[in-house]
Amino acid sequence: MLKNKYQRMKNQKLCILICLLVVLFSSENISAQERTIPLVQSIPMSYEIQNLEEGLIDTIPNKRIAYNVVTPTLLYFPSKNNISGTSVIIAPGGALQLLSIDNEGIEVAKYLNKNGIDAFVLKYSLIRTHSNNPFKELNENFFTSEEKRDSMISLIIPYAMKDGLSAIAYVRENTKEFRLNPNRIGFMGFSAGGTVTMSVVYNCNNDNRPNFIATIYPWIGEIGDKVPSEKTPAFIVVANDDPLNLVPHSLEIFNKWKEANQPVELHVYGKGGHGFGVDKHNVPSDGWIKSFVEWLGGEGFLLPESQ
Repeated sequence: MLKNKYQRMKNQKLCILICLLVVLFSSENISAQERTIPLVQSIPMSYEIQNLEEGLIDTIPNKRIAYNVVTPTLLYFPSKNNISGTSVIIAPGGALQLLSIDNEGIEVAKYLNKNGIDAFVLKYSLIRTHSNNPFKELNENFFTSEEKRDSMISLIIPYAMKDGLSAIAYVRENTKEFRLNPNRIGFMGFSAGGTVTMSVVYNCNNDNRPNFIATIYPWIGEIGDKVPSEKTPAFIVVANDDPLNLVPHSLEIFNKWKEANQPVELHVYGKGGHGFGVDKHNVPSDGWIKSFVEWLGGEGFLLPESQ
């Protein structure tokens, strides 16, 4: 009897110890999966941001939408098996008034993590939303008056661009802490995030220059047009049935890179529409992110630099 009682007590203590270890491991794992890094605020106080609060809308699982971003931040997702030191900063789309933070941000980061790539999701400055209904305001701002739309876009792009440049500079300054390679920092943008991407690559210096870029159904409305003289490979994705007719925008980027003798790869999928992110719709565009990882490998970004 005493032996059985002692054995039960021993088993209970063992279970408690295992549970504690699981909790500790889970806590460390969670903290390793995402880290929020504030960047220098780019929007001046004259932009009426004093009383703004960043909003987040839960639509359906993995489809959250962020709005009223006035303090730019990076969400850091480290990979557990990064042997190359390569990282990608991701700028979600949303017409410069919203951010598709999951489908074009966090879910992309997690996919890259599984393939040995560290990822940072950039929450960049957006057009102010005055109500709790950013979708209604987006429709009013962009589809009722071209003059109003262009005015808002021209106002916000310089600040979104500054956030992108600040993000690259921050990652490069802290590569030792992140155990990353300062010469392997990429910038990826979706739709309006593609506008941010191109503005960044056209206006960068040695401190905040991306080493490669990826534009996914980019919308051209960026600042500048000077292709870097330094080698800057580009990966471009768009669907032929994009309802916003953005194929010409991708072709323009492709032609500029081609004329500048820069490495460039363009994927024009027959079907996919707009805003597909990493969603699966059983259409050709579903495979774009796998192709992106393969492209990184082909450009030598997935092996240690010495190799």
